Amino acid sequence: MNKNDLAIGIDMGGTTVKYGVVRGHEIIHECEALETKRFDGAKELLPKLIEEINALQKQWPIRAVGMGVPGFTDIRTGYVHELTNVPGWLRVKAGVVLTKGTGLPVTVENDANAMCYAEWAHGAGKGAENMIAVTLGTGVGGALVINGQLYRGSAFGAGEIGQMSIDYRGVMGEHGNAGALEKYVGNRETAARAAALYRKAGQKVKAEECPPHVLAAAARKGDPVAVAVWDEFTTRLAAGLSACVWLLNPDRIVVGGGVARAGSIVFEPLRRKIREQVAEPFHKQLKIVPAKFSNDAGIIGAAAVALSRLP
Repeated sequence: MNKNDLAIGIDMGGTTVKYGVVRGHEIIHECEALETKRFDGAKELLPKLIEEINALQKQWPIRAVGMGVPGFTDIRTGYVHELTNVPGWLRVKAGVVLTKGTGLPVTVENDANAMCYAEWAHGAGKGAENMIAVTLGTGVGGALVINGQLYRGSAFGAGEIGQMSIDYRGVMGEHGNAGALEKYVGNRETAARAAALYRKAGQKVKAEECPPHVLAAAARKGDPVAVAVWDEFTTRLAAGLSACVWLLNPDRIVVGGGVARAGSIVFEPLRRKIREQVAEPFHKQLKIVPAKFSNDAGIIGAAAVALSRLP
């Protein structure tokens, strides 16, 4: 792999599909995003992507295609087992279809793994030997670098931090897993908790009025409800991440997603609460940092993974 090699990175989400041409850590040409809901599952989206990729090949010397998807995949074959929140993506041979239609080697990767690889190779995790990446949004995604390599596990599903339990008697997750972390620190759950506390304080505030950036701004101004929401949020997130620290003893935790832009409102208490829950050898060298690439991580990471798999 040459540092000047070009790849197409595709970041597929439940709302949009973002894609572009990537060189190293730069998106040198980003295309107009596609609305996921406009397409009737994989049977309509994959032909559209083939059309777009072939058009890009006429303009750029593309060597590979990487596609990050929000679900379980088999990276060896490009097989998508299931995308829980995207209809029409059950047992899809995405890699085979895209390769046949474009003539390019295609890697289909879990989106959190793609984000992790981008940060480890080019961003906030660069230089880490052992790293945990967590992305906070509607759900909670996670990925791992162990001994300098992206770790996927036996069925390529390792790193699902959002499904780890922080309370065995708690809220039920999507897979029968009580107390799943994402059921406490997902954006919807955080907004609902904020709205409930505002109502208790006598203020009529709806959950949709409480996205992370609004709550962060309110907390900086000393709003007691927002301050309480973030205190509870960081306590719960620290519980989940402390368990990961005990298990993996990483030297870096990279936090991405909209919450990462809350800055010191999240990171100062999160660092302190993790430090209080693990022994000194586990926290002494540990750095907990915000992701570098924000919304571009999926495109950059998918492309980087695809290039890393070239002979």
